[in-house]
Amino acid sequence: MPTAPRTTDELYQALKENDRRPYGRTRTVTAEELADAAEQFAEPVPLIHALLELQEAYNYGSEPRKSPVVFARLLTLFDEQPDVFDERLRHMLFWRFKWVGHALRQLPEIPLASLRQWLAEMRDRYEKAGLGLQPYYGQAYQLAAHVGEDTALAYELWAGRTRTRLSDCEACEICERALYHLAAGDDERALGTWEPVLAGKESCQEEPARSVSYALLPLLRTGRTDRARELHLAGYRGCRRNPSMSGEIGRHLEFCALTGNEARGLELLAENRSLFDDVDSPLDQLGFLTGVEVLLQRVEVLGHGELPAAGYAGRTWTVAGLRAEVRRRADDLAARFDTRNGTTAHTDRRRARLDRAPLLDALELTLRTRGLDDVAPAAPAAPAARAARAAAPAVCTAATVPESLPELITWARALDEQGHPDAAACWARLRTLVAAPDYTHPDDPAVGPLVRLRADLLADEASRAGEKDEFGEAAARYEEAARLYDEAGAPGHAALARACALLPAAEIPAERADGAEAKAAALTAAHAALVRLHEETPGLSPYQEARLLRLRATALGLRLQTSRNEEHIAPVFAEADLLLEFATRHDIAGQVSGALMLRASTYALSGDLPAAVTETDALLDRLKAHGPAWHLPRTLGLRGRIQLGLRDAQAAHADLTESLRLAADRPSDSAGTARLHGDLAQACLHLGRPDEALRHLTRSAELELRHGSRTDAFCTYSDAARLSLDLGRVEDCIALLDSLLAEPDVAAGEVDDRLVAQLRLTRARALHAGEDLKAATAEFAALAAESAGWADDPGSHAMIAAETAVLLAESGEFGRAREAADQALAAHARAPRYEQLSNCLRELARLQAQKQGSEGLADALACLADAGRIADEARAAGYEARGRSLDSALAYEHGRVNAYAREYETALAALDKALTLLGEPGPDEDPAGEWAECVRLAAAVEGLYLERPAPALARLDTAVSRLSALGHTEATEPLTSLAARLRDNG
Repeated sequence: MPTAPRTTDELYQALKENDRRPYGRTRTVTAEELADAAEQFAEPVPLIHALLELQEAYNYGSEPRKSPVVFARLLTLFDEQPDVFDERLRHMLFWRFKWVGHALRQLPEIPLASLRQWLAEMRDRYEKAGLGLQPYYGQAYQLAAHVGEDTALAYELWAGRTRTRLSDCEACEICERALYHLAAGDDERALGTWEPVLAGKESCQEEPARSVSYALLPLLRTGRTDRARELHLAGYRGCRRNPSMSGEIGRHLEFCALTGNEARGLELLAENRSLFDDVDSPLDQLGFLTGVEVLLQRVEVLGHGELPAAGYAGRTWTVAGLRAEVRRRADDLAARFDTRNGTTAHTDRRRARLDRAPLLDALELTLRTRGLDDVAPAAPAAPAARAARAAAPAVCTAATVPESLPELITWARALDEQGHPDAAACWARLRTLVAAPDYTHPDDPAVGPLVRLRADLLADEASRAGEKDEFGEAAARYEEAARLYDEAGAPGHAALARACALLPAAEIPAERADGAEAKAAALTAAHAALVRLHEETPGLSPYQEARLLRLRATALGLRLQTSRNEEHIAPVFAEADLLLEFATRHDIAGQVSGALMLRASTYALSGDLPAAVTETDALLDRLKAHGPAWHLPRTLGLRGRIQLGLRDAQAAHADLTESLRLAADRPSDSAGTARLHGDLAQACLHLGRPDEALRHLTRSAELELRHGSRTDAFCTYSDAARLSLDLGRVEDCIALLDSLLAEPDVAAGEVDDRLVAQLRLTRARALHAGEDLKAATAEFAALAAESAGWADDPGSHAMIAAETAVLLAESGEFGRAREAADQALAAHARAPRYEQLSNCLRELARLQAQKQGSEGLADALACLADAGRIADEARAAGYEARGRSLDSALAYEHGRVNAYAREYETALAALDKALTLLGEPGPDEDPAGEWAECVRLAAAVEGLYLERPAPALARLDTAVSRLSALGHTEATEPLTSLAARLRDNG
């Protein structure tokens, strides 16, 4: 708090601002400071308000030890000066007797006798105040349930009584009744009781998040897996990182452990790592730690005890190590509660949770399904570790790897010469062997010296770096491999490695954003260098010479792909034909296939798609007859992409599906499986199968992530998130993005900031779609502040600031909304976004007029004036809106805004202008619907508010006739309904 309040008005304003903060340390510390500041005022009411805010912060900030202390002070003030407590303050005081009872139950150091004494105090106070005792009996039942006594009588004494104004809210009481049935083993009755809360009909500060966490396992046990999945996603989001809901988070972790989602459980544990230290309530700690232990126990049983896990601060943890620590602490907590209560209830309940068997082998909870093998470290890795992981290949093949070391080396080289995908497994095995401290290189002339093997491994690593677009790394490793080949006396291999280094080196200027022209020039120079190297290197073996020819053709193919210059087409065909002739003469099947594929790709790049199909058809026939078989998936994938270009989505889908089937037997990176899934997603979208497309997008992204192509993976996931949002799968979208944004390299700021901003923007839109306006507004406001610094991209800032303005207006913060809109207008001046800004300003005007009526009319009209200037600019620039006409939409909004402000004549004139601008309806559905809505509003203003029903009915009847004649029967329904209302009124 910058400065302490000096007046009561300043104190109340500070309390109001603090009330908008989320519960946690910041809000609690501020509440403590405000309570101290309130002591300076002579009148007690400001202090009462400050103490109430402080107790609330403690109650929902999981600090039960402090809540009763504050309440004791409030109770003393009430006893000394009861008259200063108005009806509202008195109600709050008596309500919070229950908060104190709840706080005392959470502290095992408080004797059971003291808890019962507090209940007696509550009953006595309620009776003296003439208040109903149902809340007291509710507290008595909760104490009995906590202790582990027979609850039947306590339940009946509470549940059978009529509710009072001081009873817990409907949602909380529903949860308690459901938990009673759950404890009795009646899942169906518990779920039936919970239904109003689970369906969102009843809610409060803690609900439905609390009920959802308890209902997850009963839902699974009764076969309602889809409902359990849906509620897990929404319910977890409602309690994540919240210290006062740590027990609920523990139950979500348990749910993950019992449904085959251990990897997601570890991810959620990492997200809530702070709870190990931030939860002050021993009872909440016990619930959280038991859920954590259920998860860690399951991970360890599955043989992954060595995985990193997020735990207590100050050291790194493995799953096994953290489990032991958690077990020790949780056992101690359970024993302390049981000692206080004189029962074994908490130990028994804890043991029941730990002994529970998995309920499902695998329930797909999120769009990002991962196993324990895919789990990332719990904290960002050191640079050296990241470099090591980048160099290591992804090994995912069942290839047969020879046991004998000499055989393994010669076999790896033979496969590599063929371009066989199984070479990857051999090189991976050799890399592990060579790295071992006790490695001894075989003394075998057929194998050659160790330096030759090290060169081979470097060349393989360079190839993989190039596949991940790590061009600088690839070029450097190839050059180092060439040096080692020279040292080993293998000049042909050295020349080939230097040739391979030229292509990634040519890609580096593009990394520095010098543009397509610079990249094309670099590739031209690379091709010239390849030709010189080829001419100057004698004694090459046929496979080495074929590889050089392939590199020459590839350089020109990449140049054509970059420049799209027609003059660059013929040279590619010439080089491809040289390669084809040489490979055919020497019977090098893999390079024959490569030459033919290059020809097909060149036809596709040049726009001759039918010729490209003909080439791929011929290549597929050859591959089926002569091999190599591992080229079939890539070739089918190429033909699938060409079919997409020809707009034959069905044929593309068939080719890509078959390609994936054939690729299943190959390493996914060598077969290009990630790209195949991405292409198949596009085919599915063209075929109107978005759910199938979503599955392929997420699969593509996860494969890219496994292969180390993290930027590509995040881009694909971003597409998947937007698609899931378009499909209305809001919780899926949010869960996916939360998972991505929690990735260590994202959290450490190592991923491109614009890409991360795109992920956050989609998440903010999903939060808005999910009606979490507070969270959505906060995220949009943060993004607007960040994007203000994007000097190279003012258009994006204009868009983000415009959306932020609308959300702020929806929250009723019109001053901040106008500030955000002004930011958007300033950015729009540098990079016009006519439609987005017009939509924003019209929506701001509508919201302000709707919420403030005539008082907000002036500000609303100012927004519309700005929207009018944007429409004028767009018209002058020749801009055509993709959606509604900016002019007609503006006239309509003038009508609606003036109607909200009860300026009905002005509203009607504006709506008539909008109808003139729209013109007569035609066969298209959307313009006809817009016209019909404009007619409806004009008739409502005219007939209902200006009380001129005759012209309004004439307007409606004419519109219904026109729309019916055009076949727009659905658009007539609101018009006929309004007409019937007007006739009834008449």
